[in-house]
Amino acid sequence: MAETIWSEVVGQDRAVERLRDLAKNRVHAYLFVGPVGCGKEEAARSFAARLITGDESSDNRDAQLIIRGGHPDVIEVLREGAAVDKEEADNVIRLATTTPTEGSLKVVIIHEVHLMRDSAAVRLLKTIEEPASSVVFILLADQMVPGLATINSRCVVVTFSRIDDEVVERTLMKEGVSKDMSHSVARVASGNLERARILASDPLVIERTEAFASVPGRLDGTGAAVMAIVDELFEHVEKATEALAAQQARDLAALEERVALTGERGSGRKALQDQHKRQTRKFRTDELRSGLAAMASTYHRLLLDDPAGRNAEHYSTALSKITKTISSLSLNANEELAVQALFLQCPSAAMSRTSSPVQ
Repeated sequence: MAETIWSEVVGQDRAVERLRDLAKNRVHAYLFVGPVGCGKEEAARSFAARLITGDESSDNRDAQLIIRGGHPDVIEVLREGAAVDKEEADNVIRLATTTPTEGSLKVVIIHEVHLMRDSAAVRLLKTIEEPASSVVFILLADQMVPGLATINSRCVVVTFSRIDDEVVERTLMKEGVSKDMSHSVARVASGNLERARILASDPLVIERTEAFASVPGRLDGTGAAVMAIVDELFEHVEKATEALAAQQARDLAALEERVALTGERGSGRKALQDQHKRQTRKFRTDELRSGLAAMASTYHRLLLDDPAGRNAEHYSTALSKITKTISSLSLNANEELAVQALFLQCPSAAMSRTSSPVQ
């Protein structure tokens, strides 16, 4: 099958079909909603290419530049701080008042609008609701949030689903990753294809998963054991970021090469570096979530092995505490302390079925 602008959007057939229909009658604003790594960013660039070029071919210059993120009439807005604030909103308003550079249409893609501050949303509302006829907005959000209800109501919403593990696995194999590694990575990536591609170059991903899965058998109810285990696991997580750092170095080198060739000013070097810092923090948190999920799987197996045993209640409670910690990780100022507190509350699996768990 010939390559099209949609070829980079993996596992989102329903969303792509909807975008194809929407492209026939363009409106002023769209909201793409879906979990991290589901492909909504790639879909936004592909949709922008369809709107600007008028077809689905990926062979022409404009389409290739848009998909690579280098077209002057497709502007991507990335937050610089913890959230999109009113200063960034003012920049979006300014961008929306300038005419397209090369064609008749400008597309403004705003990332992570679920993290937009209320003050920024208020400032952007009128611009998004009534932009110039030559401007289209594509807003990207991981989830719907109440604070953006007014902006949401002004957009056509397109929903993206979590990518199935089997689709992630097939995609990695198609890209040259071995079958065994593709299978292992797909199971820990939680539908995040971007993360799966990074993990596929990490030879320690299986060892790291096994280290987390072994935690219940290593706990003995002492703080000393918990401290030693947590230190070891965080070393594993730190090593996991090395594969991401390699990719980020390639991104920065590509930017520097483009700057050298074009002599462009305001190249976005600082914005890319800030983006990399946020990406690294999130990658670490995702690794912790994935590891704790592996730990939960161990307790789940123990519970299934002896559902009526004297330790079943302890294992069930541990599962609840792990789930709660996974949900709260991104809100915790100190993730290491959160994991230590969790482990201190979890039972040991290093006991016979007839004994009481060490706590």
